[in-house]
Amino acid sequence: MMIRRPADERGHADFGWLDTHHTFSFGRYHDPAHMGFRDLRVINDDIVEPGQGFGTHPHRDMEIVTYVLDGALEHRDSLGSGSVLRHGDVQRMTAGRGITHSEFNHSADERVRLLQIWILPGEEGLDPGYEERHFPPELLRGELVPLVTPDGEGGALRIHQDVRLLATRLVAGEQVVWPLRPGRHAWVQMARGQARVGDIDLAEGDGLAISEEEAVPIVGTGDAEILLFDLR
Repeated sequence: MMIRRPADERGHADFGWLDTHHTFSFGRYHDPAHMGFRDLRVINDDIVEPGQGFGTHPHRDMEIVTYVLDGALEHRDSLGSGSVLRHGDVQRMTAGRGITHSEFNHSADERVRLLQIWILPGEEGLDPGYEERHFPPELLRGELVPLVTPDGEGGALRIHQDVRLLATRLVAGEQVVWPLRPGRHAWVQMARGQARVGDIDLAEGDGLAISEEEAVPIVGTGDAEILLFDLR
């Protein structure tokens, strides 16, 4: 079973400094039919204007993954972590029993676009933590590369949940296939471009919930950058 979540049906808000689309309910956008999928709770597609950003604010008991698509994102947190993330950089922050952080567009003249992802942790009250890694875009070409896994396999970031996040970049005609073990589910998020999963065409911003399938076959129908979540 595959159910498409069209990009133009997502929640949307434009605050001037931030143009954001919400795949699932978030902030002022509430839709009981779209509260998340399995342990995947948030996918926000954010565009932040130059020199603007999210001031220091708190989080608890959430695994937060940031995937930068364009521009440069400056991060600071209460653990003392600080960096500037660009395309190919992936960040995992464990909010645990409490963390504060800020995210700003590092550039004075270019927008930054990012996907912010929230995943429910396997347990509450964890020690807060931070980790980041660069995954060169060419590494993803034609391959499903693990970005975040429970055990950090293959140099992936480690997450405190039985969830795997993978990414790929495809050109038209290229195909990747992800096998799904019995009882597992998947979510495909189109970061950009066009692709087909099974007989369903997807465009930038679309999502696809997948259950009761043996595999997830993805074929590029144009240049595409795609995230895939393997979920319990």
